[in-house]
Amino acid sequence: MKKIAVLTSGGDAPGMNACIRAAVRFGLSKNMEMYGVMRGYEGLLKGDIFRMFRHSVTDIIQRGGTILKTARSERFFDEEGRKEARDRLAALGIEGLVVIGGDGSFNGAAKLACETDIKVACIPGTIDNDLNYTDYTLGFDTAVNTVLNAVNNIRDTMSSHDRVCIVEVMGRSCGDIALFSAIGGGADAVVTPEKGLDLDALAAQLKQGEKLGKSSNIILLSEGVCSAQSLKEQLAAVTDMTLRTVTLGHVQRGGSPSLRDRLLAARFGVKAIECLIAGKNAAAVGVRNEEIVADDLQKALVYPAADRSELFKVCEILCR
Repeated sequence: MKKIAVLTSGGDAPGMNACIRAAVRFGLSKNMEMYGVMRGYEGLLKGDIFRMFRHSVTDIIQRGGTILKTARSERFFDEEGRKEARDRLAALGIEGLVVIGGDGSFNGAAKLACETDIKVACIPGTIDNDLNYTDYTLGFDTAVNTVLNAVNNIRDTMSSHDRVCIVEVMGRSCGDIALFSAIGGGADAVVTPEKGLDLDALAAQLKQGEKLGKSSNIILLSEGVCSAQSLKEQLAAVTDMTLRTVTLGHVQRGGSPSLRDRLLAARFGVKAIECLIAGKNAAAVGVRNEEIVADDLQKALVYPAADRSELFKVCEILCR
């Protein structure tokens, strides 16, 4: 293998640029020709591919987002579209593709590897932390720290006015951002898709806290359960506390990556190139117990969900 391309797909995540930098520079150190694909699979279909050099990734390690841009592509999920993508790569002599993205991006890469002769190495780039085969996804740590900073600021105001604030965070169907932020930020309650919403229990918890002299509360709510406004309306019907809502939204996806995410980006990028050079057909790069791993991509996509029971127990005890 002499030529490798890199693309970012799906939602952007802090650390993607650092990962692009690592993959490109490590590939160049192994005498590979490195290429960048603009705007994910859609750019691949359009042939928006360019040669990358060491200077192409200068001064990007600290930047959020992705210099390669990202976009959704419906065409790529048709077999004919994937054949066209393969032809675009083959025309340039590119045999390996590094895909940085989430589960949708991984599924697309798996089909490309299965149906064509293009080898792929996938890197988990999503703030949601919802790829089960890896302990952490790229961007998750930065996103949680963004939430923590917001919660610290919100708490000051809620304490000053004796109010309850429902803070809605991202995560889709995975509650890790809410759970980790609740523990790290000292929240008073957390609502996640894994546990669901028990309105009576939540209202009872708030009332018990009020009896004990607690006049303000922070509730971390994962978007996969319901909206902050919906939860506010439900709580308003069963409590008389003053309720406010904050939806953090896309602020969680931006910003300079944390040290942890920069380190993961470097290690992920290197491992992905090593997998392609070694001839692996379809690999999913991740981290388990602080060790960088490369699983079979198909197996990675059906990996069982992590057991969060201990963290939920800790959160429940500390939130009381």
